[in-house]
Amino acid sequence: MANLADSFLADLDELSDNEGYPEEDNAEAAGRDDDEDDDMPDLESLNYDDLDSVSKLQKTQRYNDIMQKVENALQKGTDFSNQGSILEEDPEYQLIVDCNALSVDIENEIIIIHNFIRDKYRLKFPELESLVHLPIDYARVVKKIGNEMDLTLVDLEGLLPSAIIMVVSVTASTTSGKPLSEDNLEKTTEACDRALTLDASKKKVLDFVESRMGYIAPNLSAIVGSAVASKLMGTAGGLGALAKMPACNVQLLGAKRKNLAGFSTATSQFRVGYLEQTEVFQSTPPPLRTRACRLIAAKSTLAARIDSIRGDPTGKAGRNLLEEIRKKIEKWQEPPPAKLPKPLPVPDSEPKKKRGGRRLRKMKERYAQTDMMKLANRMQFGIPEESSLGDGLGEGYGMLGQAGSGKLRVSAGQSKLAAKVAKKFKEKSYGSSGATSGLTSSLAFTPVQGIELSNPQVQGNLLGGGTQSTYFSETGTFSKIRRTQ
Repeated sequence: MANLADSFLADLDELSDNEGYPEEDNAEAAGRDDDEDDDMPDLESLNYDDLDSVSKLQKTQRYNDIMQKVENALQKGTDFSNQGSILEEDPEYQLIVDCNALSVDIENEIIIIHNFIRDKYRLKFPELESLVHLPIDYARVVKKIGNEMDLTLVDLEGLLPSAIIMVVSVTASTTSGKPLSEDNLEKTTEACDRALTLDASKKKVLDFVESRMGYIAPNLSAIVGSAVASKLMGTAGGLGALAKMPACNVQLLGAKRKNLAGFSTATSQFRVGYLEQTEVFQSTPPPLRTRACRLIAAKSTLAARIDSIRGDPTGKAGRNLLEEIRKKIEKWQEPPPAKLPKPLPVPDSEPKKKRGGRRLRKMKERYAQTDMMKLANRMQFGIPEESSLGDGLGEGYGMLGQAGSGKLRVSAGQSKLAAKVAKKFKEKSYGSSGATSGLTSSLAFTPVQGIELSNPQVQGNLLGGGTQSTYFSETGTFSKIRRTQ
């Protein structure tokens, strides 16, 4: 045991010696990484109690410049004077690209603020975050409830669906939370106001992008509308990113997580994003909306790719795609064609080539149904048939059996072929040429003399004629009876 323990210690020493060298070699690389990470804020050094240290987007120069340009552009109106120029060189298109990027940053900032509000308000109502998932809805509800413990005094109508309001009210009556302090309540309310302000800025940016969709993406706007097109571009991150996205992902852009709060999922709609707001989708019957959503997503992707390369600034390609979508949906709603009765084929008057003759007749007679099978397939009225297992079980015998006998009785009828062969054999005479048959003999055995020589032909002729036939006796005569008076 001592030798084994010494060997383990030696192995450990070797491992520790080998691990020392890579640390020395990577010291310089680690120093470079530390220099690069100096610009990034340390997560541990962040003060989560201060909202300004967490949310910094509204104080950046980029945010203020873009929002100022958007407000000026909305006041100025739409200007299509540079419509014929290259899209990438248009300053308004660059502003739209910046707005799309800013909308993504605003969305991320709202999520950060949502986490801040959730951490603070968890002490008051910990179950609320599992009932209200959307950050803006959560911020509105928290600002509305505040520090109130009795939710029956708080009107949440218009902020949440009625089913969610009922669940929130019931849960709040049994919650284990406690009222917040004045400091935490003030920070939470300020965070809610900042989240709502960012959401309003995002809506303003999307409104500006929507107003310019007729120029930036005319074909995409022709299919889904300007509002939906701006939302798709904002969520995807620009027209170029939307053009590179597959149709299956375009279908899910803007899809929200559904909170059914324990209710049935049988009537819940399938996952669909902004495309459900299009006019074509809303006019489609509910059973066909799944197929229609896939079709709209596919055609929207094609239109976005056309707009990304400025293939058709007039939007004619988008209108053609929209008309194609409508025709397909109308085709789906048509009833199936009625099944016409199929007429009988015209009879062929030409004679068909069929084999006949003696060989065919013989073959049919040889493979024809036997009399036994004919009787087995027939049944006599009023008489039960016999079966192989009895009591009507097993294979029935039809008219082969007789009730009560327990035996099979088959009438032995000679077939036509066998009768013809027997007749032909009988008619064939071996002595027709004057020669005697080989089966006849001139020797006769008598009880008087023993063996005698006789002519069989003469004996045969005597038996065949007149009164010498076997019908009458050679010695007998007609009896004569006298009448008695």
